[in-house]
Amino acid sequence: MVAHEEEYERVANPVAVASLLDTLVEGGGTSLCLEGGEGRPEPIVLMEQHPDQALVLDLSSVDYLLGQLQGGASFYLTGEAQGKMLRTPMLSLTETRRSGGRFLCCSGYPAYLDVLQRREVFRAELRIGMPVVAMVSVPGQDAIQGELRDLSQRGCQLELPMTASGVLATTEVPLTLSFEFPDGTHFEIQASARHRRPDPERNLLRVGFHFGACSPEQERQIWYFVCEIERESSRYAKEHQDERQPSPLFTSPAGRANASEHIGRRDLKRYATPTARRLVKIAAFLDGQMLALQQGSDIDSRQLSLYADRLMDLHEEDREALLFACRCLSPEPLLVRHGISVAAHLLDLVGASMPRDLRKAVVASGLVHDLGKALVPQVLFKAANFEATHRQALSEHVPLLLERLESCQWLSSSIASAVVGGINERMDGSGYPNGVTGESLNELAKASAIVDVVEALRRDRSDRPAKTAQQIYRHLLSHPHQFDPRWIKRYIEHFKALPVGALVRFSNEQLAWVLRVDERGSPTEVCMAMSASAPMRDNLGRTIRGNVVEKLGRPVSEVAVST
Repeated sequence: MVAHEEEYERVANPVAVASLLDTLVEGGGTSLCLEGGEGRPEPIVLMEQHPDQALVLDLSSVDYLLGQLQGGASFYLTGEAQGKMLRTPMLSLTETRRSGGRFLCCSGYPAYLDVLQRREVFRAELRIGMPVVAMVSVPGQDAIQGELRDLSQRGCQLELPMTASGVLATTEVPLTLSFEFPDGTHFEIQASARHRRPDPERNLLRVGFHFGACSPEQERQIWYFVCEIERESSRYAKEHQDERQPSPLFTSPAGRANASEHIGRRDLKRYATPTARRLVKIAAFLDGQMLALQQGSDIDSRQLSLYADRLMDLHEEDREALLFACRCLSPEPLLVRHGISVAAHLLDLVGASMPRDLRKAVVASGLVHDLGKALVPQVLFKAANFEATHRQALSEHVPLLLERLESCQWLSSSIASAVVGGINERMDGSGYPNGVTGESLNELAKASAIVDVVEALRRDRSDRPAKTAQQIYRHLLSHPHQFDPRWIKRYIEHFKALPVGALVRFSNEQLAWVLRVDERGSPTEVCMAMSASAPMRDNLGRTIRGNVVEKLGRPVSEVAVST
């Protein structure tokens, strides 16, 4: 190595360069920076390297930069590997091709890497028992509470609830991070989210943040925090336990509560029913899959099989408890709770006469059917006017997802094609992605389309409020050219006029959620509602069973609530 630019050292040994690049390939934490420094670092995926020949990059996440890059714009790659910050020399694209909606590109191979060796990139890791509460302030939304996991002069890593993934994916402006140490010390700084790694088993998300411009005072404070974290962490080593004094930052005043207990985890106590709490694991898996897809991975075949089985078990235990639990997932991201609701209701509608392996394929396809939307440009969902070009771009989420499902060998391709590929098609050919007409649509695709629309219309959207079951049924019946009338009739007869999960106003003016209905569709079990809002544990009252009409009066109307 030879010194380079004061703070970097240059590595030119081919073996060392290849080893460092391999770490970037495996870690997935690579950013692209355009020459000139005008643009911020953009996260991309370094797919593979061919020493002395080329780097292979997945630039799907920065497709809006492809015009400049294909026009010859130079760029460099940066990332962290083996505890060091790496930077390539200027590179340029040599080849671009599109594969299944992904942009796979080649660049020249770097002759050397610049490696940042200064102590300021050292990441001080917090051990168990060193709680630091972190808050992420998002404009226009509630702050996200999590926990600090490591800290350096340039950034930090936080542990957040998995539900934060959807918020961070759609937020581009710098965020405000605030830390509170056990002794009460408070610190705020502007930062941008970079790399995200899900941990579905623990319902957590690890997010790396890069700090914005720091004032000299902020730099001094961060360096103090880094040193004190390292000092406190060293006390946990057996050889130092008796000789190291505790850091004042981690000395809690007498009587001060541990505010970080349960930080970064879903608060299961908030969910209204035991079944809803059991659905949280499935929600965490789907949440993590959205991130994995964005980072270039396929759908996890083993995990999808596991969670499809779990949902089927819940259905076999108590189908009505599962249907109501689907209304109790409002803390989860929209695509996640929609996928769970579609899977549960489609299974309940069509699964009775199917062999278990086909029912499982229906459930799995329903769970993931919308996750491909994580692979299309997110600006589509913010467009003020949804035009033909937007629709065409959005329709690509279907083939993109089907491609990522190919590794699920146990999943029936015909079921996946019918549910994932046919759920957005319409009888008159006005649907997507292929504009298939009624003559070519199979029965499962027709049923899936109705379940999908019902579940979508039950929730608020920017251009319309949530609808009641009766309003949804009228919508479907008034569009026989788009939806199969036979399946509309079957759906209504199966789930009834006031389905499980409907919020009903009774003649005594009280509100209650329908938990169970009899063969005629009359409520036989309801849970009193304290407000016309999504059911959570803190807004539900007592459960009434048996002769509901005698106790509450007759059902007067359904109240639309976005769930």
